[in-house]
Formats: sequence, structure tokens, C-alpha cells
Amino acid sequence: MKDIAAFLTEQTFFAGLEEADLRLLAGCAVNEHVREGTLIFREGKRADRFYLIRKGRIALEVLVPGRGRTVVDTLDAGEVVGWSWLVPPHRWSFDGRAVSEASLVAFDGACLRGKCEADPRLGYLLMQRVSREMFDQLRAARVRLADLYGRPR
Repeated sequence: MKDIAAFLTEQTFFAGLEEADLRLLAGCAVNEHVREGTLIFREGKRADRFYLIRKGRIALEVLVPGRGRTVVDTLDAGEVVGWSWLVPPHRWSFDGRAVSEASLVAFDGACLRGKCEADPRLGYLLMQRVSREMFDQLRAARVRLADLYGRPR
């Protein structure tokens, strides 16, 4: 398996970042492996990480009254999941569950926030990427919700 910094150079989310920036970010990251069905994070709990999926699939779930647990999004290899580490009060808005066995790069949120505060240029570059991902995910969620609630029961 490639080391984290080398792996980041190949990922769309990190495209255009300098090698030194990638090394800094990699310094806040560890590799994790989870089994199918593992709950990676839970809605309302402290959000202290975000994840880049190396392999596998992660589902974002919410509890919908009258419908039970509902998957609102699934993310695959090469995608990032978990933005709650960035915005106070740093609490998860969804549950994240491994739909399959998964390998992840887990980034420590406090470490990243510290590096971004120390280097506002890096913070801005990271915020641009996070904002773009959040926008894309919100747009996709809107389409899924319209489909889910637009159909007669």
C-alpha cells in the first residue's frame, strides 16, 4: 500500500496542492480498515475526523420518523466523507456506515484545523475543496430527497 502522502497526490480532491502541503496533510492522517456494517460515525456525536475512501463504500444514513434508517448518500473509492470536523460545534449530522469492507485515510480534524490556522493559504485551499464537495453533495442530496418524497406512498 502506498504511503498516505503519495496516495493523496493521485486523488482529485487534493489535485493542485503542492507536495509540501500534501506532506503536512498526510501528517494529520492514518490508514484505517473497517468491516462491512461498521458504524464509522454517529449523528450527534463529536466529529473529529474526515475520511478519504481508498477502497469500499460508505453510506450516509438518517433516522426518518415513520421510515426508519434511510440512506441519503453512498460514497465510493476516491471520494471524501465527513465535513462536520470543520464547523463548530463539530457534531456529525449523519451516521456513516461501511456498506462493504473499506480502507480509509482518516484525517484528524483538530490537527488539520491547527495547520490551517498556522498557514491561512493552506486553509483557504482546503476550504475551497471542502466547499466544492459540500456543494456537490448537497445538490445530489436534493435530487435524492425530491425523488424520495416526491413519490406517492
